[in-house]
Amino acid sequence: MKRLGRVFYNRPAIEVAHDLLGKYLVHVSGGVERVGRIVEVEAYLGPHDLAAHSAKGMTPRTKVMFGPPGHAYVYLIYGIYHCMNVVTDREGHASAVLLRALEPVRNVAGPTQGPGLLCRAMAIDRRLHGHDLVSEHFYIAAPPRAEPVVMVKRPRVGVDYAGHWAKRLLRFYIRGNPFVSKP
Repeated sequence: MKRLGRVFYNRPAIEVAHDLLGKYLVHVSGGVERVGRIVEVEAYLGPHDLAAHSAKGMTPRTKVMFGPPGHAYVYLIYGIYHCMNVVTDREGHASAVLLRALEPVRNVAGPTQGPGLLCRAMAIDRRLHGHDLVSEHFYIAAPPRAEPVVMVKRPRVGVDYAGHWAKRLLRFYIRGNPFVSKP
């Protein structure tokens, strides 16, 4: 599998979100290579997007989002679940793509339908916050064979507080894939 390069991530979040569908998330941990096919994502467009964590400006938590593209933004929700975003666009823009669901490919145990479950199954936690996704052991790659993807657009999940941003069609998933969290 060929790892994606920095130029892939250095584009608007919506473009990266579309192109992440069907790619492979790879995490080598404890000598085990876990691989999952990305089947659902959400785009967060920067500080003007009221659903984005960056809407409150740069904080110790969101600093990674303002950094260079191609890094992992990993955070904890409800004190239980980790979630992973891929930082996109130019440095300082603070946009990202949340990985919402994976189709297990290799060595992935447990459910992967939802960002917290995905992280648990892939052994992703805060230790990977800020990790460079262009490096070894934790990266996104093109699959060995590209499979056709029919994309569905829907509103993001769980961002009702964000006013009109909650209704924007910024959640994308592969039509008919049984691993999508909320078809």
